[in-house]
Amino acid sequence: MTVFMRLVSLILVVAALVFLGADAVSSLERGGELTVRTLDMVWGMLAPDSLLAFKSWIQNHAAFMRREFIPRWRCQPGRRRVFLA
Repeated sequence: MTVFMRLVSLILVVAALVFLGADAVSSLERGGELTVRTLDMVWGMLAPDSLLAFKSWIQNHAAFMRREFIPRWRCQPGRRRVFLA
């Protein structure tokens, strides 16, 4: 299991470096204008149907993972000090 997890992490690191290189090349092609692709954009280019299915699943079944949830509990004054420490 450990070897499998290391292989998965190696694949993720290589993918991140490939995407970083693609963003660097895109930035050079646009004359130095910084170009950064989000995970949403990359996923949409590779498999748009699965991206739409994942978004609908998040909306219908995993509402606790939405962006609106995070600022509510993280920005309370008492807990802010814990995250900054």
